[in-house]
Amino acid sequence: MIKIGCCGFPVSQKKYYEVFSVVEVQAIFYDFVNPETLKKWRIEAPPEFEFVLKALQFITHPPASPTYRRAKSLNIIFSRKDMKLENLGNFRPTEEVLECYRILLEYAGILGSKVIIFQSPPGFKPTRENEKNMEEFFKKIDRGNLIFGWEARGEWTPDEIKRICKRCELIDVVDPFVRDTTTDGLFYYRIHGGKGYREKIGEKKMRYLMEKVHGRDGYVMFNNISMFEDAQRFKEKVAK
Repeated sequence: MIKIGCCGFPVSQKKYYEVFSVVEVQAIFYDFVNPETLKKWRIEAPPEFEFVLKALQFITHPPASPTYRRAKSLNIIFSRKDMKLENLGNFRPTEEVLECYRILLEYAGILGSKVIIFQSPPGFKPTRENEKNMEEFFKKIDRGNLIFGWEARGEWTPDEIKRICKRCELIDVVDPFVRDTTTDGLFYYRIHGGKGYREKIGEKKMRYLMEKVHGRDGYVMFNNISMFEDAQRFKEKVAK
């Protein structure tokens, strides 16, 4: 079964629900979200609709990351818990990172999520320290019945990614126009088109993507400037 959708809501949620049955929630990556907002989403969405979560950047990205500028509630949350911002990021199994995962797990429960995607930044390099932190983090957390994916950005080689995914029980999340996944079974594609966010997916690439997913189970999530239109076109092709 191929599940097709977008990374974020490129149109109103009401319109999106009419077209697709899955979305990758981007808002949770940038900041904490009011649980009441998530409850509202769950109620408004069709019962079978699936919310994939992109993990809080506070787990994967260090405080120096420019994406922290969009985090408006971080100081409020942490001032109540007497925690240090410098202990966030890079999968370090600190009290702060583990608390962020606990909150993320709460979000997953509210939305009934099955999958969480962890995206590491380009600066997260294949050092022994980073690998050790990943292994310790995924050993310590409560995974429940969730499926975890990892989108490794930066200098990681396919062999290094495969090794970490095996040790930590992760799906290798990829853009198939950049490289092949290194893990077997369920796949998770985040489609940029190979050239970044502004790339539109032409017919040649659509045919290639059809070949990649034929006879397999997984997710095809578009994350480009024309994601809503491209995802619809691909959904129509898969349905034929």
